[in-house]
Amino acid sequence: MLLGISYFTSRGADNQTFFNADKKSPWFLVAFGMIGASLSGVTFISIPGAVGAGGTNTAFSYMQMVYGYMVGYAIIALVLMPIYYRMGLTTIYTYLNDRFGKFSYFVGSLYFLLSRVVGASLRLFLVAIVFQKIVMDSFGIPFFLTVMIAIVLIWVYTFQGGIKTIVITDTLQTVCMLAAVFLTIYAIGNALGSTGIIDTFSMVKESAYSQMFFFEDGWNDPNNFFKQFLSGALIATAMTGLDQDMMQKNLTCKDLPSAQKNVLSFSIVLIFANLLFLALGALLYMFAANQGIEIPSRTDQLYPLIALNHLSPYIGILFVLGLIAAAYSSADSALTSLTTSFYIDILKYDQRGHSEKQQKRTRMMVHVGFSLLIFFIILIVNALNDDAIINKLFKAAGYTYGPILGLFTFGIVSKRKIMDQWTIPVCLIAPLLTFIIDYYSADLFGGFKFGNTILGLNALFTIIGLLIISKKNE
Repeated sequence: MLLGISYFTSRGADNQTFFNADKKSPWFLVAFGMIGASLSGVTFISIPGAVGAGGTNTAFSYMQMVYGYMVGYAIIALVLMPIYYRMGLTTIYTYLNDRFGKFSYFVGSLYFLLSRVVGASLRLFLVAIVFQKIVMDSFGIPFFLTVMIAIVLIWVYTFQGGIKTIVITDTLQTVCMLAAVFLTIYAIGNALGSTGIIDTFSMVKESAYSQMFFFEDGWNDPNNFFKQFLSGALIATAMTGLDQDMMQKNLTCKDLPSAQKNVLSFSIVLIFANLLFLALGALLYMFAANQGIEIPSRTDQLYPLIALNHLSPYIGILFVLGLIAAAYSSADSALTSLTTSFYIDILKYDQRGHSEKQQKRTRMMVHVGFSLLIFFIILIVNALNDDAIINKLFKAAGYTYGPILGLFTFGIVSKRKIMDQWTIPVCLIAPLLTFIIDYYSADLFGGFKFGNTILGLNALFTIIGLLIISKKNE
């Protein structure tokens, strides 16, 4: 189906089609498709597993962060999108070049490329492991070939139509993902004796897993409402509004009002999508208790364990389809945005006066290059075979968004001019200071840990550094 969509959406496609879909994407399709893009394959299995795991995001506390997303999406729609459309941007980091200069532009683009390459590789790796165990091992297919097949298929349906194709395929992938979750909820509800879907959700509401708001234990509690809400606002602003991968889809809408309707409607639909995932998580734990199923030590394995071994075969098939859809919806757009950013921000090939044929050939070479890079990173991570290293790589990739958030914030709220050549040292020192303070935070602040609010601290250090290297703009 993905290849069929690619065939129809890529006919007559040129470079502009690949990068911005000729500014003709319907806003409602972009909004719905972004649900799938914002929920990776890791999220697909980890959010349900976290509901009964204890620690961070236990029960429905994850919704506190989702409500914080609403603030971030409002900032995106009302502050960032007007800037992007007024400047007619294809990549959002071009703003840094116009506001500060080439060094700020370079560091913003490079941090995005680093974060997205690592993040996309690790997300696809974790899904490839699950897929390898439940499908490919049965046919004796080695892991490297599983990864190669996945990446080749992504390349085949994105190399021609680019973002125009992805806007449509994201919609299909979101449907598959949400259908898998909803039908699993229905099946578990029936197994627990529910009289219908409304009764199933009532069972979830009355369960011990449905607590959503946590105020009692103060800021030292990882699930504290204010900490989670602030984290959500920061994450949405930085990792959606300042992320080329997420914003490239929004910039395919024909005008600013359409893009704003897309972002605001997406933020509302995302609430219901996450409630669906959390309801599934509660039901998985209730089903496990009812059937005497032992909870895996890694709770993100609970969903695949029950879907594949304890429910009807069609639920297992739906789970595999949903997992693939979740993995591809984040990986395909990542590959396209990496190609776009490197081609425009680093190579600046679109400014060199080459023919359309030459530009297309170069763009395809970049596309192939990032496909190979992701492939080799996945093989290296698989060879390391260490969950602790994988988690550290995920966290390290997240540190790159702090300087980007700091650069954009300083540029928007201040009119000061900076000594651009000093931006790179500032954006290297800020994450380092953040890491040191986060590492010793429990000792320094009486047990307090920053959690996801570390993004704000990272941005704050960047802003302070930019203030030091700035002067009043006459």
